[in-house]
Amino acid sequence: MIPAQRTSLPLPPAGEGRGEGGRLLDVKDLRVAFGGKAVVHGIAFHIAPGEKLALVGESGSGKTVSALSMLGLVQNADVTGSAMFDAGEHGGTRDLLRLPERELRAIRGRDIAMIFQEPMTALNPLYTVGDQIAEVLQLKDGLTRSEAWAGAIEALRDTGIPDPERRVQAFPHQLSGGQRQRAMIAMALAGRPRLLLADEPTTALDVTLRVQILDLLGEIQRRNGMAMLLITHDLNMVRKFADRVAVMENGHLVEQGTVAEIFANPQHPYTRKLIHSRPERDVDEGAGSGAAPVMQAKGLEVNYPTRLPGIRGWFRKGEFQAVKGADFAVRPGRTLGVVGESGSGKSTLAMAALGLIPHKGELDVVDRRWGPDAASNKAIRRLVQVVFQDPFSSLSPRMTVEEIVGEGLLVHHRELTLAQRREHVIQALREVGLDEPQFAGLLQRYPHEFSGGQRQRLAIARALIVQPSLLILDEPTSALDVTIQQQVLKLLQRLQREKGLAYLLITHDVDVIRAMAHDVLVMKDGLVLESGTVEEVMERPRNAYTQTLVAAAT
Repeated sequence: MIPAQRTSLPLPPAGEGRGEGGRLLDVKDLRVAFGGKAVVHGIAFHIAPGEKLALVGESGSGKTVSALSMLGLVQNADVTGSAMFDAGEHGGTRDLLRLPERELRAIRGRDIAMIFQEPMTALNPLYTVGDQIAEVLQLKDGLTRSEAWAGAIEALRDTGIPDPERRVQAFPHQLSGGQRQRAMIAMALAGRPRLLLADEPTTALDVTLRVQILDLLGEIQRRNGMAMLLITHDLNMVRKFADRVAVMENGHLVEQGTVAEIFANPQHPYTRKLIHSRPERDVDEGAGSGAAPVMQAKGLEVNYPTRLPGIRGWFRKGEFQAVKGADFAVRPGRTLGVVGESGSGKSTLAMAALGLIPHKGELDVVDRRWGPDAASNKAIRRLVQVVFQDPFSSLSPRMTVEEIVGEGLLVHHRELTLAQRREHVIQALREVGLDEPQFAGLLQRYPHEFSGGQRQRLAIARALIVQPSLLILDEPTSALDVTIQQQVLKLLQRLQREKGLAYLLITHDVDVIRAMAHDVLVMKDGLVLESGTVEEVMERPRNAYTQTLVAAAT
């Protein structure tokens, strides 16, 4: 496949960087293979000092392995080509792919730093964030323990974390998602690198936090004159943040150019597909009008016990209100979207709707109320099913497709024979677009043998097989690439129209709300701040917080 090249941005004047033509990083004919199988096919790109280049593509396109291979962080890989990097005062221009491990180790964290996608797994849970930042300063700058600790506090302060003197002593699990990502950024920037590799730095964050992190990275990048390689599949982020774009598909670099050029006139079909993969609205607008609600809540409250400080905690417990008096109704054929940032209470509301946690107030499912024991709730559980965010973790790796999809029948339709259950499983799979002609031996396959979008189709089939009235969709597409996300949303829209299903959609993605929802609840700190039809809430938001959410997504 021949890349469709474009004219790149003007390079800085000679002298700003000592690489070829003033380039900080110049990659040529980069090839990566595992066991003789090529996954990156001779790509070439460059980054000038102070420039922001976005490397975009879906999962499996090779963008992350390309970045990691330059730093020698991919095990058992056969890497060829060249990656000329200007290390400045630390040694001039050198080929990263030909450096011995000792010299490459010195460059990592000092001249080139990396921010990983999920800080909860990238940060060590056994050490405070201060210890982890201080370690970089001790190793790379030779500071004493006390000097490094003071530097860690200053690094956290630079990233905007409140009360850094206290937060520096926190463990990763004691910080919010946004604070963990800021701590990760502080650790990456502690060595004052010339180049920052940011691998999906905002994917795990809410929309408002995404904007904050991008603004933070942009401000630090301008202040320090640092170059950035942004690895992402979020084209909205690229449009706002990057100077140039390089598009990868199946290990090939298919197109590159300025942000304005690529978005205004994409040349390659894959680039056009990515740009046009935003969720599209295709729902029955008049569905369920006047029909009795499938689920209705009045004054719904969810409280969690908390430990009181001091001697009071010996004798009684306090309460944390996660949901504070929510009212809502979900009608047949309609979608109620619940939107808000992490900690807003939307996932707790979903857990209460599933009857998985105690709650106060009224919560009825088809005129039935969740009871105190499992036997009384069995009939309701058939009516209310759930599709989780990450299908890879929600599907048992030890069960076959037939066992996973048919499990609900063993609980709710024990009268069926094995042959009848199998027929129901085949029908449910066919409804979500999976069948034997497409996948040989489909029923006996395991989840790891499918792509992310196909696994989510399995999860939907598992929920549909017991013929529910309501599906609770907990971030059903946030773990998927944009093109796969669009496919799954179209599937959910079709199933809703054909079966009259009601959806309770939990998400922080405003684009998904616009595509799927008929009605919307906006939550923050356990409160419903605003509710109404999708047109009222998304197009004419009244609350300041809703206005911030909508503005952040545009």
